[in-house]
Amino acid sequence: MIAIADHAEGCVLSVRAQPGARRNAIVGEQAGALKVAVTAPPDKGRANDALVEVLADALSVKRSQIELVSGQTNRQKRFLIRGMTSLLSG
Repeated sequence: MIAIADHAEGCVLSVRAQPGARRNAIVGEQAGALKVAVTAPPDKGRANDALVEVLADALSVKRSQIELVSGQTNRQKRFLIRGMTSLLSG
């Protein structure tokens, strides 16, 4: 199950990054995180920017609503999605 935590401004989504992939795509779930493949290399934040693009498209939100809150240089990342709530808070 993918870890989604409530936050005052929205929800925090756990993401497992796969930089340098053949295509940008959501691959599935891995170790409690959403696995996202991006073509960008893990260099100077380019993979992080590509992850934001993929998440924004998949969640139908603006890129400005997504913020990397932890894992800047790690494959395990946490993104704040502003304006969205987890289904668990129901």
